[in-house]
Amino acid sequence: MGIYFFVSVVIIVACIFQIMIVLVQNSKGGGLASNFTSAGQSMGVRKTADFLEKATWTLAGAILILSIVATASIPRGETQKDSVIRNAIENTQDYTVPAIPSPAPQEEKPGE
Repeated sequence: MGIYFFVSVVIIVACIFQIMIVLVQNSKGGGLASNFTSAGQSMGVRKTADFLEKATWTLAGAILILSIVATASIPRGETQKDSVIRNAIENTQDYTVPAIPSPAPQEEKPGE
């Protein structure tokens, strides 16, 4: 359960953050950036839009890389070294049909 479970949880958290960042953005360039119109802000309108865009691309890349890591760390059970078909052939029993004895010739009875 180890690393696969951890990576899966991180992917889900990154997806939730990605959804929140995309919903904050406005398709026309407004969104959260439109709330910071004051000139005295340390993060102005343009810097907020740049931050949201960089965060979107960073999270998208992180989700991609984490998905590859999760695929590589999928827990697998014990692998069989032999083929399933070969095992089935080797483990079959010899079911030969016994020869049916031919009927013994019937003795004729003296009154027939």
